[in-house]
Amino acid sequence: MDKDHTIESIQNARKAHESQMEKIALLIEGKAVENPTAVSQTKCEFGKWLYSDDHHIKQILGSQFYDNIETLHSRWHVEYVRIFNIVFKEEKKSFLSKFLGVQKLDPMTLDKVKLYHSELNVTTSELLKALASSERRIMALPESKFR
Repeated sequence: MDKDHTIESIQNARKAHESQMEKIALLIEGKAVENPTAVSQTKCEFGKWLYSDDHHIKQILGSQFYDNIETLHSRWHVEYVRIFNIVFKEEKKSFLSKFLGVQKLDPMTLDKVKLYHSELNVTTSELLKALASSERRIMALPESKFR
């Protein structure tokens, strides 16, 4: 993969992660979401990119940058699972919510989910900063590194 495609792949990974965050926000609002974010860190769109062998991102970034992204991504999934478990497993859906595909959380549970979501936003911010740093690093590398 050449330099431009590598930069593009990082930008696409960032967009995929931002899309996942939008889906989570919709879930918290009680709206139906098609293809909710995968719980497994290797099955979400960002994880598929991170762990793909197609573009050798670990070799290009170096282990320090890659390990930081991997750690943040792993932490993000631990935090996301707490939200997922509440939205999809802990609450009993009423007939209407099943019919409409939406779920209203009781106020106490909603407060808990919002707290978890704020923590997830912090981790997301750190992850996006790490991606931006990685993108700058790749831009600074010579084209010969990609051959």
